[in-house]
Amino acid sequence: MSTLAYLKSLIKDKNVASITPSSRYTVRKVTRKIDFSGDITIVEYGPGTGVFAEYLLKKMSPDSRLIMIELNPDFVEILQKIDDPRVSVHRQSAEEAEAIAQNCGALEADYILSGIPFSFLPVQVKDNILTATYRLLREDGYFLAYQTSMHLRKPIEKHFGAVEMSFEIRNIPPMCIYEARKNGHRHLPHPPKN
Repeated sequence: MSTLAYLKSLIKDKNVASITPSSRYTVRKVTRKIDFSGDITIVEYGPGTGVFAEYLLKKMSPDSRLIMIELNPDFVEILQKIDDPRVSVHRQSAEEAEAIAQNCGALEADYILSGIPFSFLPVQVKDNILTATYRLLREDGYFLAYQTSMHLRKPIEKHFGAVEMSFEIRNIPPMCIYEARKNGHRHLPHPPKN
């Protein structure tokens, strides 16, 4: 059913970048930095049909929370069927992540996951989302993104200063996985030379 939902959405929504949900290998690799031992707040951009949510909710503590931000109305309808008090679903842009989290009572996030296709976004929207992501994360929090190419490395480095990359080929299509940690030393572009 999930693959069918993706195929239908791919036809209707130009912002859907995949024909199938993420594989279990991708889910595990993207989430390997997450410490589930305490209460945490996770924000997910572009959760699709909830493949990551299913995995995360099995591991999260009873007082943790999962805030999902999704624009596709078909996916939102599927996500709203998740019956778990730790979950909230928002049909809004990830540009509004800070306000969404605050409305949920979260002043900061421990982890932010993203599967939205950044390569499809206008430069300013991409920059707005990464700025909001950096601001919303707690110190030492992680931004964990998975994309179909390596295009996101420089934009993440602009905001976070450093990013680790790996690949997961056991996915259709293969994924490039980014891990960026907020450490309080934001890297800003060098000013132009006179």
